[in-house]
Amino acid sequence: KAVVNILPIPPGVSIAAIMPVDVPEDEWANLQIVFATTAGDVRRNALSDFVNVKRNGKIAMDLPEGVEMVNARICSEDDDVMLVTNAGRAIRFSTTDVRVFKGRKSTGVRGIRLGDDNRVVSMSVIRHFEATSDERTAYLKMRRAVAGLADDAEGADEDANANATIDQARYAEMSAAENLILTITTGGSGKLSSSHDYPVRGRGGMGVAAMDKAMRGGELVVSFPVDLDDQIMLATSKGQSIRVPVDGISFRSRSAGGVKVFNTGKGEEVVSVAWIAEQNNDEDEGGTEE
Repeated sequence: KAVVNILPIPPGVSIAAIMPVDVPEDEWANLQIVFATTAGDVRRNALSDFVNVKRNGKIAMDLPEGVEMVNARICSEDDDVMLVTNAGRAIRFSTTDVRVFKGRKSTGVRGIRLGDDNRVVSMSVIRHFEATSDERTAYLKMRRAVAGLADDAEGADEDANANATIDQARYAEMSAAENLILTITTGGSGKLSSSHDYPVRGRGGMGVAAMDKAMRGGELVVSFPVDLDDQIMLATSKGQSIRVPVDGISFRSRSAGGVKVFNTGKGEEVVSVAWIAEQNNDEDEGGTEE
């Protein structure tokens, strides 16, 4: 059904985020919504500010001219926010670095400092996990070995011990808390990387590299958490689309380049990527494969 038949959306306005509230109502008091804009600003509001929304909507944020909302996600104080820019920079910080705003109009506070002509293309909420630089370095070294990759940890923490080790119990604990971060570029390149590869820093900085320095695959289009059972749908500037299983995309370090996911033609770019959860449809239920 066309969304304009459900919601009174004016011409030229598009939906930036859809958030299922899949927790019991008696737990809503412990949850917030975090917003992010293309200008790198973030804001956190209580979920209760938006539980009674009429059909014609409720003001969530006043955006300056030329600034758009990138995403809005439900979070708790046990989560981290990660912002990623088109120029291949990423910053991760605790949700508690952003105070809970009482109003619903301001654009919030600075989440990431942008360079000239840069913009935020993705905002994600990922699980917080406490680990030292040495533990993250040791985990990532083992993770790449398990994936059969060379030790290409160019973006490792400078203050970390390159020879640090962790035991199997700690590795299992970090593996259970890991998010897989999918990154896709305009040139159709993509990769999976570990959430442990993105250090938790204070908000407002320039962030760390989320792609190879040369940006050989083009600017970043999106970067968000996925599961191996998921699929993604890529759409290009020439109206082409392809559905790709996540488990077919290579695992690489955050500072490495991606591998070809979509073969774009001359003058063609990937313009959007949609996440598709595994439906687990059986053939006798009408499931089809593409």
